[in-house]
Amino acid sequence: MGLSRRGDAADMGQKTYQIMVRDTNKQFVCGEDEFVLEAMKRSGCGPVHYGCFGGGCGVCKMRVVLGKYRIEKKMSRRHVSEKEERDRIVLTCCIKPRDDLIIARV
Repeated sequence: MGLSRRGDAADMGQKTYQIMVRDTNKQFVCGEDEFVLEAMKRSGCGPVHYGCFGGGCGVCKMRVVLGKYRIEKKMSRRHVSEKEERDRIVLTCCIKPRDDLIIARV
């Protein structure tokens, strides 16, 4: 996976990253200032499961298998424990990429 400069985020002049969903082998582009779930929904690459988009419902829970990311919203401890967070389990509505990512269902 290499750095990509296409899609909506690139049109706005921001850095973009390739995100690969290991379960489906599909890829999509996510801007550095875009939440992973928003980009996944926009691209139609699944599994696209979502609810509140705010870190509270836990529906978008996935594991980041590879790559760097930043947590931008508080994730509900009801859905992601501290141990899970250390194991790179996140709510995709709460993270933004800092690198190309590979994500997978939990």
